Amino acid sequence: MLGLLFGLAMGPYQALSELGFRIQAALWLSAEPQLLLGCLLVFGATSLLVLLAWGPLAGGRGGGTAALLALDRASQSEGKAVELHWLQQLNLATQLQRLPLMLLTHLGGLSVGVESPSVALGASLLLAIRRRWPGLQPLASLSPQLLAVIGGAAGLGAAFRSPLLAVAYGLEELGQRSGLPLVMPALLLAGSGTLVATTMGQPARLPGLALGSLATGGWGWAVLLTLVGTAAGALFMRLLLPAAAGVKQLLGQRRLLGALILAGSLSLLALVSGGLSLNDGSLSLAAALSGETVGSPAIWLWRLLSSVLSLALGAPGGLMHSSMTLGALLISPLQGLPGLDSSDLAQLAAVGATALFAAAHGAPFFCAAFVFTLQGDPALLPLLLLVAAVAAAFGERWRGEGWNEHQVRMLLEQQPSVPQNPSATPSSR
Repeated sequence: MLGLLFGLAMGPYQALSELGFRIQAALWLSAEPQLLLGCLLVFGATSLLVLLAWGPLAGGRGGGTAALLALDRASQSEGKAVELHWLQQLNLATQLQRLPLMLLTHLGGLSVGVESPSVALGASLLLAIRRRWPGLQPLASLSPQLLAVIGGAAGLGAAFRSPLLAVAYGLEELGQRSGLPLVMPALLLAGSGTLVATTMGQPARLPGLALGSLATGGWGWAVLLTLVGTAAGALFMRLLLPAAAGVKQLLGQRRLLGALILAGSLSLLALVSGGLSLNDGSLSLAAALSGETVGSPAIWLWRLLSSVLSLALGAPGGLMHSSMTLGALLISPLQGLPGLDSSDLAQLAAVGATALFAAAHGAPFFCAAFVFTLQGDPALLPLLLLVAAVAAAFGERWRGEGWNEHQVRMLLEQQPSVPQNPSATPSSR
């Protein structure tokens, strides 16, 4: 029953994502694009989003997973008082505060996805049920920290109709100290949630391709794309962290001016890219993973800049689909080369998507599983796992601090000092 509730709860987020893609298709990608109206919508929605996210709705800024990750990291050494502090940040009120920001995000087509908000909603929902009915079994027998990890993992799995994603994300990212106890509950919640989860807002989720194993002639290109994707993923992070610091400083000093600059920049990027820099890139990702034409190589640059700005200004979403899209678009220079047909391009797009995603994010098994879930070809999964492992290993060295690690560090630095017992003093702590 809880799993069915999870599947239904993710529906509004998926509907907002679907709304963004429909607006993108109608205003930018139709036979008669309405560029002026599209630019005005991007500018207006982004301006309002920034003013609210850095003002009265600051609690809903960002994807929402930082508190969950901080709970897992901080509880190892800082005691129950700090654990309680982070548990209090995971509540349904914060998710409701995030909802109007998500509406503006998808109206304006900012380059983020619904993955992180789905994780935060899943954790908050399960914790809220535990708080409301403390005697409810089997939830009462689980620690709040483990319960939050299970809820977050199941939220992602239900949103994307994949129990495999729930387990991979829970083990590799959310619950590094939870381990196997999260597996069965996350599988049950995510698995039953997929029975009622909507398919809206997921144009890159293909029905399942049968491309077969990578041809011998494609292995050289696969190695090249793995290296280029790894470097590009590291570049993504190297640009994102300074951009986030710069945006924070700008909006802290001149919020209105900063909102207008950011909104104007994203509107300009939408205009020069013909609308392909908007939303989380799933339309381009779907084309690439199918082996279809993805446009000029310049699209990669416009999407990189729009993704950096969208994340830096605190749009409520994550970098997962944006990373995969950037990696898949690396095949654009290969289009039209002799010896590479549509099946070869589709396979190489999956390699590029996996490499850039794993280099930027880490968690190689999860990254490979996500690309596999979207494309659906089991014959390519062993290669994607190998690519993810290589990219994650090199990416960790090349990128420095990751986005999740950065957000958790900033959150921990901002947290109030919480004594572990009433008699603790600053010197004793």
